[in-house]
Amino acid sequence: MITIVRLDSIAAADVEALLDRAFEPGRHRRTAYIVRGAAHAIPTLSFAALDDGMLVGSIQCWPVALVADDGVAQPLVMVGPVAVDPTHQMHGIGRLLMTAALDAAAAHRLDDAMMLIGDPEYYGRFFGFSAERTADWMLPGPVERHRLLARGPGVPAVAGTLGPRIAVAA
Repeated sequence: MITIVRLDSIAAADVEALLDRAFEPGRHRRTAYIVRGAAHAIPTLSFAALDDGMLVGSIQCWPVALVADDGVAQPLVMVGPVAVDPTHQMHGIGRLLMTAALDAAAAHRLDDAMMLIGDPEYYGRFFGFSAERTADWMLPGPVERHRLLARGPGVPAVAGTLGPRIAVAA
C-alpha cells in the first residue's frame, strides 16, 4: 500500500538516490535545476511516496519568480521533479504525488500561480496546466516551449525571465 508523507521526513540521501534511479545521469544540468537555483524546496508542498516503508516516489515544489521585462517580479511555485522509482512506474504514484502537492498548495493558498516543465497532454488533462500564458517566458537554458506549462489565475502572460526566488512562507 502506498503512503504519502512529507518529504522532509525522508533522509536527503535517500531522495537523491531515488532521483538518480528515476532520471538520467546529468539531471543537475537540466534547465529546471537552473531555474530553481540554490533555493530550498517548499517543505509543506513536497512529498514522498512509501511502499511498505520503502521510498518509491517524490515530488518537490520550489519558489521561483518570473521577472517581467519591466522589472516586476511575479512569484510562482515550480512543481517538480515528480520522481517514481522505475520498478513502481505506471501504478499511479506520480498522480498521487501531484494531487498531494496541489492539494497542499491550495490549503496554503500557494496555488494562484504554479508552473512546471512537463508533458502537456498528461499535466493538462489531469491537472489543468497549459502553455497558454508562457509563450513569452525566457529560461536560463533550453526548453521545449510546448512543455513550459502553468496554471492558476495569477500566472502572468507577460514577457520575462524565469529564475529562482529566495524564500516562500509556508
